Amino acid sequence: MAPTFTKKDLSFSTLTRLRQGFLMSETRDPIMPKDLFEKKAIRTKKAEPLAVRMRPRNLGEFAGQGHILGEGKLLKRAIEADRITSLIFYGPPGSGKTALGYVISIVTKSFFESINATSSNVNEMRNIIMRAKKRLELEERKSILFIDEIHRFNKAQQDVLMPDVEKGNPVLIGTTTHNPFFSINSALLSRSQIFEFKPLRNEEIITILENALKDKMRGFGKVKINMDKKALLFLAKASDGDARRALSALEVGVLTTKADRQKTINFTLETASESIQRKAIVYDKDEDAHYDTVSAFIKSMRGSDPDAALYWLAKMLVAGEDPRFIVRRIVICAAEDVGNADPQAIVVANAALQISEFVGLPEARIPLAQAAVYIACAPKSNAAYMGISRAMDDAEKERTQGIPAHLKDASYSGAEKLGRGVGYKYAHDFEGHYVKQDYIHEKKKYYIPQAIGYEKKIKEWLEQLDKMPQ
Repeated sequence: MAPTFTKKDLSFSTLTRLRQGFLMSETRDPIMPKDLFEKKAIRTKKAEPLAVRMRPRNLGEFAGQGHILGEGKLLKRAIEADRITSLIFYGPPGSGKTALGYVISIVTKSFFESINATSSNVNEMRNIIMRAKKRLELEERKSILFIDEIHRFNKAQQDVLMPDVEKGNPVLIGTTTHNPFFSINSALLSRSQIFEFKPLRNEEIITILENALKDKMRGFGKVKINMDKKALLFLAKASDGDARRALSALEVGVLTTKADRQKTINFTLETASESIQRKAIVYDKDEDAHYDTVSAFIKSMRGSDPDAALYWLAKMLVAGEDPRFIVRRIVICAAEDVGNADPQAIVVANAALQISEFVGLPEARIPLAQAAVYIACAPKSNAAYMGISRAMDDAEKERTQGIPAHLKDASYSGAEKLGRGVGYKYAHDFEGHYVKQDYIHEKKKYYIPQAIGYEKKIKEWLEQLDKMPQ
């Protein structure tokens, strides 16, 4: 068995040689370059994409995810105190999962090793763990093992990693776009803290883009750029909460646009549209175009024009509208404009709501389209909507009606002495499961069914009940 040494057992020169030989054999540290590689690191840095160069260097530069990194939040406290355990980050692309991994390694002064679960293997895992152990022994420095797409980890890799992750060296940071509770082994989940990342808001992406425009070392701070505010907002919206996509589009736009005679690059809305390969649609959530488009969408479904409904739906989706906003309008239209003419419409609409929440974009467009087309093609009746409107008008403006005594709750002791429930006729005891009795003191007609679709059957049934003898 090979002997083990501690720092006390080794002379200074021996320890130095071991350390140098070890460092030369391991992966290059992207966070804290050694003097030997300084010039090469600077040249390499310039060749990196803008999205990589602009990665935050500390928590203060990190944009978004306030729900987990806000003041006093658990994750922020753990990072600042250098007390992190294994972490699983999940959420959409470009929301800052990788960036936060780098920030953690900087703040905690840990060595950062990054791999992708799709291309890694057991031998690589064992080598990384061995290096992490040596690093802790010789340098007293912890290691972070960053695993992208960790949901693709196989059982053998997890088994190799598990014992050392439990001991805290290396510290595991795994990222995934999949729900980890469905896609990651439960044994690994039980040893990790799980944090959900949200898509970045428009204002957060704008802040990231503005920082890239100002930064002279990593961004375009040394370049004269006349940035159109509408172009900046368009990039933020069109990126769908993905900072990497927004920065890549900014970089493409700046590097491919010729400067004018004043050596200024004019970054216009057209430039932004070409850079992110998405058409700039006239659609602003704070102006008329937003409300006009959704109004046209609803009226097209109400007017039984499935083609128009699909076009306005497509326009909203391409413009970056929140699918939840769209599907709420579909559900309301199903109840208000289709109603009982086709009771299945609200079932389809509700299914579209649940499915779109579950699968997310871009697939969510399919159930949204199915529901919009179903509602547009369904027979229409607003009888239920008009009925509740009339009833609420009476409830608000007329004298409040009392509840008939025979309809009041009679389940408690003494209710009968108070006349509660006395004389109530149980409908199922009568022929046809129907009996005439008063359910309100002053009877009014609120629900007026239409002779269309399924509601025609409802209308005929109510008329039949009306003709039944007392």
